[in-house]
Amino acid sequence: MVGSMILAGIFGSILFLVLLIGDWYQFGNLQPLSAQYGFTVARRKDRLDHLSLHSLLQRFGKHGTIELPHGVARWFDEQAVVVLRPSYQLFSMRFRTAWPLKGIIELHDTNAGVELRLTKRMPWSSSLITIAWLGVVSLGTVAFLITFAIDGGFYSAGGLLVALGVTGFGVLVLLFGLMMVSLAYRLEDSRLMQVYQELQHVLLHTSRPS
Repeated sequence: MVGSMILAGIFGSILFLVLLIGDWYQFGNLQPLSAQYGFTVARRKDRLDHLSLHSLLQRFGKHGTIELPHGVARWFDEQAVVVLRPSYQLFSMRFRTAWPLKGIIELHDTNAGVELRLTKRMPWSSSLITIAWLGVVSLGTVAFLITFAIDGGFYSAGGLLVALGVTGFGVLVLLFGLMMVSLAYRLEDSRLMQVYQELQHVLLHTSRPS
């Protein structure tokens, strides 16, 4: 029985690792089938005045790619979107967190210029990691308190102190996790927005295809 549980655990860990690697590979792959892969976390709109959609698309050249100082932008004609991805090796903080972002830009021609509709996306595994981590801490703390109460742990001063200590520790771990997710998102968002601003600058100030 113990051996079967160990094998099941090893198999589950390997499967999770394979799914994680596959998810991140698909997320970062600049191919048509992977263009809009990932789940949406935020949206924003911007407009480039005095620029037509035709002239904007010419900036991408025959390969449909613009190399930026801190990333790359690629136009996918079939999906009619621009995929914007940071290049982490070009940033001062080169590591990638478990919550990377990429941008999907829809282009819409208007009377005043071209409207950019940016969608920020994240790998599906990032949400699963976050939910699993916070869920284990929350459910583990609640389960301990319920079991502790059933066993009569709250009927003594020492038991109350233990319950308060475990609850406080669980809350601290939960807050630490939320803070880490928030800081990682801000870091990844600042990277993506820097590349997004670089793309806008190129589109506005480049008169010939890249």
